[in-house]
Amino acid sequence: MTSAGLDSVPELNPLRERGVELISGPAGRLPTEPELLELVHDVDGWLAGVEVVSARVLAEAPQLRVISRNGVGADAVDLAAAEARGIIVALARGANSRGVAELAILLTMAGLRHLPEANAAMKTGEWQRTLGREMPDITLGLVGFGAIGRLVAELASGLGACVLAHDAYSEVDAASHASSATFAEVFARSDVVSLHSPPPADGSPLVTAEVLATMRRGAVLINTARSALVDDDAVVSALGSGRLSAYAVDAFDNEPPRLSPLLLHEHTILTPHLGGFTDASTRRATEQAVANLITTLGL
Repeated sequence: MTSAGLDSVPELNPLRERGVELISGPAGRLPTEPELLELVHDVDGWLAGVEVVSARVLAEAPQLRVISRNGVGADAVDLAAAEARGIIVALARGANSRGVAELAILLTMAGLRHLPEANAAMKTGEWQRTLGREMPDITLGLVGFGAIGRLVAELASGLGACVLAHDAYSEVDAASHASSATFAEVFARSDVVSLHSPPPADGSPLVTAEVLATMRRGAVLINTARSALVDDDAVVSALGSGRLSAYAVDAFDNEPPRLSPLLLHEHTILTPHLGGFTDASTRRATEQAVANLITTLGL
């Protein structure tokens, strides 16, 4: 959970106060499946990070009643296996929204001002300036308008951007710092598109070559949600043609990821899953995950 060990995490105190024995995995890195198999035999509740919780691991945890994620996704948990064993999977919903939203704005501005290229050029002794764009001069499109999308809209509109939003599951209300738009309109009318949506149930990407072809030339695409949302080959092609001037991504299938042609592209901005990795976000997520454990286990 932390490289400094469990004793350094005050958010775990409510469990200690209830006499709960805390068992830690290896400090400072993700546990392997064999290590998890050794740890879970007598566990009643699991405070989970991003480690993979496989069906094989769950089969070795006969007492496990709840997996409480200190995050908003459950991609790493075999949900079917958990459901089959009657194990509740609880999420820390909204805990990292601010951190992810701020990173989306940071990546937006980095793309608009060509900061990675400028930094790389300066370090080789080059004086390279590319004309950038300011937030009041752009339209920011949001795909997904949950807690994170709404915060991005609030922050972007505060900086003067025009904000369009589309959500397949909820309304974009008039008081939300954004104007409602269709999925197609978001891509066709925006200078920057930021993704805050789960991937389609069938696993197909939302952002395809056809979708990218409708974007304004020199647009920026931000992905702090899921790597599966985009067709990698289509994004590489769009970067090569200049349809996209930048692709910024904070979400990967594996951590660390395999460095594919897309991730190695000179106009791709990479961050190592930093969205919710702030003091405040990790504190809120751990507090909520602990509260979910306490409630579910009836402590």
